[in-house]
Amino acid sequence: MYQIGIDPGITGAVAMLPPADKLKELNHSGVEVYDLPVYQDGKHQMINAVKLANLLKSWPLAPEELMVYVEQVSAMPGQGVAGMFNFGTSYGIILGVVGALGMPLSLVRPQAWKKRAGLLHREKDEARTMAQRLYPQIDLSRKKDIGRADAILIARFGSETSQGV
Repeated sequence: MYQIGIDPGITGAVAMLPPADKLKELNHSGVEVYDLPVYQDGKHQMINAVKLANLLKSWPLAPEELMVYVEQVSAMPGQGVAGMFNFGTSYGIILGVVGALGMPLSLVRPQAWKKRAGLLHREKDEARTMAQRLYPQIDLSRKKDIGRADAILIARFGSETSQGV
């Protein structure tokens, strides 16, 4: 089964991991990761639902061949009301696009995937280091690639937990 991981938010990303057997066959080169598509809406950036839908549809997989894992987010202490509203809107757009495409969806708490990866209570950038080590063919050299790393690790969490590993 193909695993798609989505780290929501304007700086988030979407990653697709092939099934474990296919990934080994491809020597880990079948992993794909993209920044979430955004557009400028006045002073704010928003997730571009059409481009996200097109990206997800570009992987010609039947719903029974894949599972989408989206990080389940909630309000963060210290964030302003407008910021949280915009973040919640982006999160809703992602869930709406996945639902409208008829893709199976599982929400993943950050604590769950981070614990599985050994990243709970660690610096955020350690996710980037880990993802780069696991998938060296993916360039995660930029500091802003943390969203890409998170998406990869969320998809990997799905792969590992769906197989009972």
